[in-house]
Amino acid sequence: MTDEPATTEPRAPASETEREGSRCGFVALIGAPNAGKSTLINALVGAKVSIVSRKVQTTRALVRGIALEGASQIIVVDTPGIFAPKRRLDRAMVTSAWGGAGDADVVALLVDARKGVDEEVESILEKLGELKRPKVLILNKIDTVDRTRLLALAQDLNARHAFRETFMISALNGDGVDKVRQVLAGMMAEGPWLYPEDQVSDAPLRILAAEITREKMFERLHDELPYQSTVETDQWTVMKDGSARVEQTIYVTRESQRKIVLGKGGQTIKAIGEMSRKEIAEAAETKVHLFLFVKVRENWADDPARYREMGLEFPRGG
Repeated sequence: MTDEPATTEPRAPASETEREGSRCGFVALIGAPNAGKSTLINALVGAKVSIVSRKVQTTRALVRGIALEGASQIIVVDTPGIFAPKRRLDRAMVTSAWGGAGDADVVALLVDARKGVDEEVESILEKLGELKRPKVLILNKIDTVDRTRLLALAQDLNARHAFRETFMISALNGDGVDKVRQVLAGMMAEGPWLYPEDQVSDAPLRILAAEITREKMFERLHDELPYQSTVETDQWTVMKDGSARVEQTIYVTRESQRKIVLGKGGQTIKAIGEMSRKEIAEAAETKVHLFLFVKVRENWADDPARYREMGLEFPRGG
């Protein structure tokens, strides 16, 4: 069995990345759940590297997307949404988000312009001052808000914190995204690129594949299966013809949830598998044979191994 070719470690700079005037750095996207971070990172990169869902708190791990602008390579970290944590998994996600922001060269606060400064944004603003990094403000979903309200929101947020730049965008339709990429490119430090020019993410293919299947579950099941599920890629075998045999397990906490995922006569799991297979094949750039299994594991959210699989640190305590 052979693992997928992607790797979580930055490759040594290729000769073509050591170009004159090259720049490279990390940008952490932080914000409340559902502010549009995953949609924005995909728009900046120009490819799908992060899960996009109408459900909040769908990004669980730090996903890095690699955007190019001129001689600059911008490594964008899509952090989990920052919210009031209640469960062990929630705490791990929030800790991961702030850790990603603290390690970045630039911190970008993304705010849903429709919601404005709610309790979650207030909480982020209070802690933002502790991060000694250049910060920019990005107001998203501007197509849903009138200009007067938008300008008042920008003024209010800049009065609370000294942002280097303020952007007004719609990540969904791409308005303003090019300007964000251009300005961030200029904020990167001079130095060689960390990744090859054609690499769009440093997430291993098996993790991205698991995220794709989890996204399809959200799309298909909506509110029937909240957050009590996770997906793991158990095997990724490259076949002689170059295609990939991918085996994944969907873990749920109760037998009733397993029946929901399977659906009548297995129709639901079949539909999820078909949608997921197509996207995984696009990401892997090869034919994919996808096999999905659904298992009940009551306490998966308390298992340290599940957190390691998601790239999160297991929080001790209840």
